[in-house]
Amino acid sequence: MTLHLNEFTFAQGIETKEDMALYLSAFLEEGGIDGLLVGLRYLVKEKGITDTAQLSGLNRQHLHRILGKQTKPKFETVDKLLHALGFKMAVEVVEVA
Repeated sequence: MTLHLNEFTFAQGIETKEDMALYLSAFLEEGGIDGLLVGLRYLVKEKGITDTAQLSGLNRQHLHRILGKQTKPKFETVDKLLHALGFKMAVEVVEVA
């Protein structure tokens, strides 16, 4: 008997913009900026690196370095990636203890 395993993808099945926003928000809430980067990595890989590079105006090789954790992106790069996925950054008021 042969055991067949399917590759697990974190962002698999997340298709609507609302689901993607909740997904990224959860990563940001749990892990801060590093968590947001992890969530972005999964979504960009699911969407496709070539498509995301074209939509964001980023060099494909640079995007590979970001996704491979070889370099930490600048704020402007994160903003470009979010826009390529159809999102924008916003600031919210929160209560500080």
